[in-house]
Amino acid sequence: MQNVLDAMRERRSVRAYRAEPVDGVLLDMVLEAGLYAASGKGRQSAEFVLVTDAALMKELSAMNAAVLGRDTDPFYGAPAVIVVFADSDASTWVEDGALALGNLMLATHALGLGSVWVHRARQMFESAEGKALKAAWGLAESLEGIGICALGWPLGEVPDAAERRAGRIHKV
Repeated sequence: MQNVLDAMRERRSVRAYRAEPVDGVLLDMVLEAGLYAASGKGRQSAEFVLVTDAALMKELSAMNAAVLGRDTDPFYGAPAVIVVFADSDASTWVEDGALALGNLMLATHALGLGSVWVHRARQMFESAEGKALKAAWGLAESLEGIGICALGWPLGEVPDAAERRAGRIHKV
């Protein structure tokens, strides 16, 4: 139990990555953690697309940045991303996908990797370009983008956690 609590306390979003690729065995371990996320009624509505191809990463990065109207890399140079989708036919699809993303990020930390949750997946895959990618990947139309876990080896030191804001726990 202590290891899980320590991982929750220590995990931080990483916004700079080494170019070094992540071993496939480690990526499989991270993906497995996503599969074991809690889900409403045990429906397991979350699905995952692992991307390590540099050209596709660049395309996805540009799509995500375009949602913001910016020309930046929202993946911060990460060598891999996991796009998390969830089946909108499930009543808890947003929550299912969010829990899966949480598991992915905790697993990356436990393996010595870094990660960051990148928003705007829903907008990306509602676009014509995004729908075409989903179709090319063989994904069901009912799958909606939840978020993207960018991951890799951190570049430099990962900062310590900020002090937790007081007054957020209410015991009644």
